[in-house]
Amino acid sequence: MARRGKATLPFGVPAIDTCLPNGGLAMGALHEVAGGSTGALNGAAASQFAAGIAARLTGKVVWCVSRKGVYPPALEQAGLTPDRIIFVDAVDNDALLAVFEEGLRHGGFKVVIGEVTRLAMMPSRRLQLAAETTGAIGIAIRRWDKEADVADYGHPNAAVTRWRVTAAPPGPSVEPGLDRPRWYLELLRCQGRQCADFEVEACNEQGLISIPSDLANGQASEGFGRGWAVS
Repeated sequence: MARRGKATLPFGVPAIDTCLPNGGLAMGALHEVAGGSTGALNGAAASQFAAGIAARLTGKVVWCVSRKGVYPPALEQAGLTPDRIIFVDAVDNDALLAVFEEGLRHGGFKVVIGEVTRLAMMPSRRLQLAAETTGAIGIAIRRWDKEADVADYGHPNAAVTRWRVTAAPPGPSVEPGLDRPRWYLELLRCQGRQCADFEVEACNEQGLISIPSDLANGQASEGFGRGWAVS
């Protein structure tokens, strides 16, 4: 029998999956996601990236929040329909971390998402252990009250991967008004692997990201898909 935590959820994008151990996002693990700034556009991109991951798994999804701002129609654009989401309101970050951990330990959810303002080493270890115990994916979406707090994202914790999602300018339009938004997707940390960055099209209705056709055909912008060693 395979050990829990060894299963993965591929993105279906070879350039990304080859950067990840076993070719995909580890199940039974904690992953960390943030927008490229405190702005609403980048915050929404981070939420949709997490929603796309959840959309590609079955069952209910626990989404823990301590502030207003989640917009279910935007999550549905990434494939995560409102009927699948169980929203849990917490009074503050400490309460949210407790509910986040409880959801991961429950065993009945394949994905538990928590919008956290702080994620220190000790609580992140508890979340990682809870995810390992049940084989669920935990996604910590980082939220900040002010731009200066973004520096906290560089602090070490137990998350297996760390991602940053930033809204990118649109590319050449194939169907004006119908093209998917673009993101700069950065893999800032991955245990045992190099970091990398990518330019992708935002999640479709199945939760899948993709490489834009103009880049996939060899018209990549400078720096696309580059990797660098973790210092």
